[in-house]
Amino acid sequence: MSAQPGKRNLITDVAGIYVGQAQDDRIKTGVSVVVGDAPFTAGVHVMGGAPGTRETDLLAPDKLVEQVDALVLSGGSAFGLDAASGVADALRAEGRGFAVGDQRVPIVPGAILFDLLNGGQKDWDTNPYRSLGADALAARGEGFDLGSHGAGAGATTVNFKGGIGSASLVLPDGTTVGALVAVNALGSAVAGDGPNFWAAPFEIDDEFGGLGPAQDFGDTQTPRTKLGQHQATTIGIVASDAVLTQAQCKRLATAAHDGYARALVPSHTPMDGDLIFAASTGLHAAPDVSAQLAIGHAAAVCVSRAIARAVFEARPAIDDTLPCWAETFGHS
Repeated sequence: MSAQPGKRNLITDVAGIYVGQAQDDRIKTGVSVVVGDAPFTAGVHVMGGAPGTRETDLLAPDKLVEQVDALVLSGGSAFGLDAASGVADALRAEGRGFAVGDQRVPIVPGAILFDLLNGGQKDWDTNPYRSLGADALAARGEGFDLGSHGAGAGATTVNFKGGIGSASLVLPDGTTVGALVAVNALGSAVAGDGPNFWAAPFEIDDEFGGLGPAQDFGDTQTPRTKLGQHQATTIGIVASDAVLTQAQCKRLATAAHDGYARALVPSHTPMDGDLIFAASTGLHAAPDVSAQLAIGHAAAVCVSRAIARAVFEARPAIDDTLPCWAETFGHS
């Protein structure tokens, strides 16, 4: 029996995980939030040279707090870090957070991508990301939209609009793994001028068009990038219901970065802030070493598929600076 997607083919196939999203179409930006029924163990690994983060130091295995209340992906560059404050405020109002005396302090790490040069109106007087974070949390559920939504609302790649993508796998032993990725890459998700996705070898059930691998890979020695035009960063979250320690979550995040390299060319550049959070809800059995290998590989596969799905599902909007893959290649 081989691994297959969960019933939604989303990160929310991991039991106890929910996703909420909100966006402002005028600004062309948004926020995506992963939250659990209860606090969950988390780790992080950064591979890009230009990250923008909040509370990632707390996720190191030698730090005091091992679990978090939510993870936030946001547009907006440094302004977008305020999205996590909106999530923290809303969680505190729900009575959630790390107990300190009679106070509750929600632990909400986050990461941002740069979408300030994507054609949207950035003339705000008040930073919009705090309220977008709160709105995203309020919208949490098991189902959510892919493509031009949430943190992917204003995302781009070198040649097409990016977006938010997700995918899942259920392993033969019943462990579930999922990924959520906001694709705002410096490079490309397609080989040459497209339409074939770099992630094609990992596609399941025609989830991003069923076109198969490319026959013409273009110039792989000098790949195209949007260097000099825009800034970049692909940020993501992988999750599993397996019992994992904080150190094992970091190892899971590290393995999941293989998914970026398989689906985006180039990736992990000095101008990207490429980052992956990993989360464990601990509702399934603790894995042995061989099972950890399988979970790590599944996470990388889910990340690759999520990246392609993000670009595949993106749709056109007013004032776009780039076309969508779907409108270019005739997919509705």
